[in-house]
Amino acid sequence: MWIPLMNNDIRYLAPAKLNLFLHINGRRDDGYHELQTLFQFIDLADELTILPTKEPQIELRAVLAGVNSEDNLIVRAAKLLQAHGQTKQGAIIELNKRLPMGAGIGGGSSDAATTLVVLNRLWQLHLTTTELATLGCALGADVPIFTHGHAAFAEGIGEQFTPAEPECCWYVLLTPPVSVSTARIFASPDLPRNTPKFAPAQYNFKKTRNDCQTIVTQHYPEVAQALDWLVEYAPARMTGTGSCVFAPFTTERQARTVAMRCPPEFAPLVCRGLNQSPLHEQIARLGI
Repeated sequence: MWIPLMNNDIRYLAPAKLNLFLHINGRRDDGYHELQTLFQFIDLADELTILPTKEPQIELRAVLAGVNSEDNLIVRAAKLLQAHGQTKQGAIIELNKRLPMGAGIGGGSSDAATTLVVLNRLWQLHLTTTELATLGCALGADVPIFTHGHAAFAEGIGEQFTPAEPECCWYVLLTPPVSVSTARIFASPDLPRNTPKFAPAQYNFKKTRNDCQTIVTQHYPEVAQALDWLVEYAPARMTGTGSCVFAPFTTERQARTVAMRCPPEFAPLVCRGLNQSPLHEQIARLGI
């Protein structure tokens, strides 16, 4: 059970994201894949309470099934920033885990990015957003978009950004009870790896797709079932390489009507698309 350190402690947001599309353009010599995607935040988030300390220890107070504390991206992010900033300060961090794990909406990556962004300020290291994004790359391909803080087209391995302003739709998210292995999907010989790139100005949701979706649905029938159900109501697709699938709606009422009809095993959620990270808005309000 999550208990805040103090009742008046700030709970920093670690927002989720959607990949509105995901195209794989090629494979590099180092084994990484060249990607093109469009990231947008949504108004669902984990919460982190972060208290700086004068002692160098990094303490994480969270219980996550199957995740050793030292392997947690939050701890790794804090120690990476600590070493890079050459600071002897530490932190006590508590995680209120609200986002489903392994869903492809960036929960662990967002937790790591929030740790980097907040501790950079609390420790007064004064690293730039670009420097934080570079550190984030060492933790995972999705971490930089959360340090970046604005919706963006991404290329390369996901770290080259072009700011974007996609429509802030209402979304229905379904999360089947299965964890998808990203490594397994990207290792598949049947994964498409030659989708042509296009200019961001040419973006049209209906003309894009998730190149991982066919492979995932072949190996994980639960994801296929969720997609089959949701596509009856709106254009539905998978986000990232996780189990979560989504569909856009014009109004909140439309989204909630569909969510109420959904079988409970798909754990339906309704959320709003956001082009500005709620973490960055929160930090601006707090003035830290």
